[in-house]
Parts: sequence; structure tokens; C-alpha cells
Amino acid sequence: MDEQSILAKLPRQHPNLLLGIGDDCAIFRPSADEDLVFTTDLFLEGVHFERTQAPDRAGRRALVRSLSDIAAMGAMPRFCLVSLVIPEWADETWIAAFYDGLLQLANETNTALAGGDLSHGAQFTADVMVCGAVPKGKALRRDGGRPGDAIYVSGELGGWRHRADPKPRLDFGQSLIGKATACIDISDGLSMDLRRLCLASNVSAVLDGIPMLPGATFSEAVHDGEDYELLFTAPEGLQLGFRIGTIREGNPGAVFFEGTLLEPKGYDHFRHRT
Repeated sequence: MDEQSILAKLPRQHPNLLLGIGDDCAIFRPSADEDLVFTTDLFLEGVHFERTQAPDRAGRRALVRSLSDIAAMGAMPRFCLVSLVIPEWADETWIAAFYDGLLQLANETNTALAGGDLSHGAQFTADVMVCGAVPKGKALRRDGGRPGDAIYVSGELGGWRHRADPKPRLDFGQSLIGKATACIDISDGLSMDLRRLCLASNVSAVLDGIPMLPGATFSEAVHDGEDYELLFTAPEGLQLGFRIGTIREGNPGAVFFEGTLLEPKGYDHFRHRT
């Protein structure tokens, strides 16, 4: 296995790209009436997946992480750059299956694979950067929540233990443009990500109830990560998703449930490192 044998199997053309894989840089020309949004996420062996898991599923999840960020802005993806650090245990068959899973989701979401980089190391790592586009001036942000807004989620929660095949909520995110006042995706757990939204908006929150996936416990639904549902605020009465609480004035970042301060026990890379 060498770099050229891997690259030779990847798609080289996409209608949204002027120039894709095969040169020093990709060339993408946006339209005049859109803003571009960019995100990047690392996907690490031993943190986000284990080498014993199916490689196509790993590839899909590596892209889901970044596409979920794009969805949280109300944007749609345009292209991605995927850089891999490949250890000795990952042979050409495993790498091909990883790309198969990633490209399947890329095709489903019209996300062009525009390039990336390949290197070697002791631990498998994928760095997935995605560029998305949103109508000019319409991007959803974390800092727009206001006292009196209701808090919503796009679907039932339960975390990674109860969500075998997470999907980026791209269409749902687009439907929130002009309706939601703030939005974030739930990647590290509701308790952690709601705190982040509240800190950005300089508000606190009171939760009323949580819609849970079948078999999930309250703790899993509130604290476990990788739901990739959207968490958003909007005026009362919005008929989208599940209403779970209310934005209040108060200590920025504080989240209460049944009168008790809810500790943000979601996933933090540095708190959980060993």
C-alpha cells in the first residue's frame, strides 16, 4: 500500500468543484448570494471508535461529526477535505472500506470530496473539514437565545449507546432559518452543549422534560454525546421538534431541571483524557 494506490481509488470530479483531487489545491467558486461556513473535527482511534468496529461505519461517523456542525448553522455542505493518519494495522482493504462509508454519506448529502492529506503514525486519526453554504446573513448562531425563548431539540436523545447510525440534520437545520434565535448541534451531550449555547447567549435555562430514545436512561439522554440532533431556541409556539424548556435571565450557562442545577457532565476531551 502506498499513497498513490489509495488516491487512485477516490473520485476525482464533482459538479460543484472547478478542480478537485489531483492538484495542490481544490478550486471552489461560491455564488454571490451565500455565506460560506467552515468546520473541522478530529476522529480518533480509542476516542471515537475502536479498530474492531466496521471500517465503513467508522468512515460514515467521521463525516457525520462535521456535517452536524454545518446543519447547526442552517447551512448545506459543499465540499470536504479529509486527512488521515494511518497506522500499520490499517491495511489497504480497511482504508478502502473507511472511504466507502465516508463517500456513501458524502453522496447522500451532495458533499464533494475535494482533497486532503495522508500520513502515517501510531494511531488512526481522521481530520474532516467541511465547507458549507448558507443564504447571505442567515446563518444560525449560538449567541441569539433570549429570555422567554423556548428551548427545542430536533429529535429524541439517548447518546451513542442508543444511536447506531446518526444522521446530520441538514434539512432540519435549513428549516430553522428565520425561525430559530440560536442553534447548536448535540455532539458532547445535552447538558454540555446547552451550557455552551447559554454562555454564548449570556442566559440561563430551565428544562421541563427530555424526549428519550427507546431504552435510554435520563442520564444517557442528558449527558451522553454523539446524538447529533439540533438544540435550538425560538419564540414559543414553534411547531418543529420537541419543546424541552425555557431560556431565562440569570447566571450565564446555568441549566436547571426540576429546581436543581444540572451539572454539565457531557464529554470533554481534556477532562476525559487518560
